Amino acid sequence: MATALSPAVVPPRFSVAGVRVSRTDYAEATRSIIDAARQRRPFVTAATSVHGVALAVRREDFRAALNSFDMVTPDGQPVRWALNLIHGTRLPERVYGPTLMLRVCEAAADAGLSVYFCGGQPEVLGKLARRMRQRLPHLSIAGTHSPPFRPLSGAEQDAQVRAIKDSHANIVFVGLGCPRQEIWAHQHRDELGVPLVCVGAAFDFHAGTLRQAPPWMQARGLEWLFRVWMEPRRLWRRYAEHIPIFVAAVSTQLVADRLTRQIAPRHLPLQEN
Repeated sequence: MATALSPAVVPPRFSVAGVRVSRTDYAEATRSIIDAARQRRPFVTAATSVHGVALAVRREDFRAALNSFDMVTPDGQPVRWALNLIHGTRLPERVYGPTLMLRVCEAAADAGLSVYFCGGQPEVLGKLARRMRQRLPHLSIAGTHSPPFRPLSGAEQDAQVRAIKDSHANIVFVGLGCPRQEIWAHQHRDELGVPLVCVGAAFDFHAGTLRQAPPWMQARGLEWLFRVWMEPRRLWRRYAEHIPIFVAAVSTQLVADRLTRQIAPRHLPLQEN
């Protein structure tokens, strides 16, 4: 007789510009992923920044994919600020993809669970695997895969999924970039049947091929400025488009929420003494 799976532990979620973002911290997010991995249960997580929220505002299919996930962590400081401002969640820190990836790898090593890295260039994956083994000697890396940066054929997708399943990995980290990684995770969630964690540029950061913003810039929500300075040709247009979209969408939601709260009491029926 098959053992029944216990219910998934899913942090509560609140709308930020139409994206249901989880009110969670590193400990809870890590525990949720590890619990699902122990049971080999589908559990999709995306660390979502301003870029992801702005894309979701413009693309209904991407927003639907994000909102179908089990957990969407506030990867960017502005996303955390929006959660706190609109919903009063009082989150003291964001849940940043690279840090979450490291926390989950640490917990996986302690629990004897294996991980798989899907995404990035072959040389990045090689450096990532070496550095993670140096940092966490007991971490079991079931495999890595660097897919071509183009749409895959049906046969290629089948081979990719088969390789991951054959590795018997307990957790799959997906570093294909937003929105490609989220769409991929949405498509293969049930087929793979294990936790999928979308972590953006975390592979490059942990491999040492891309510099992270200084802590003081991260704390002040200025990571985007550092990344534009590092990769101006690739990123300036992204942030020039998406920051105004995010600010406008969150401001509209905040104003609508405040107006609703002010108007609603006036329409409540009078109570009799």
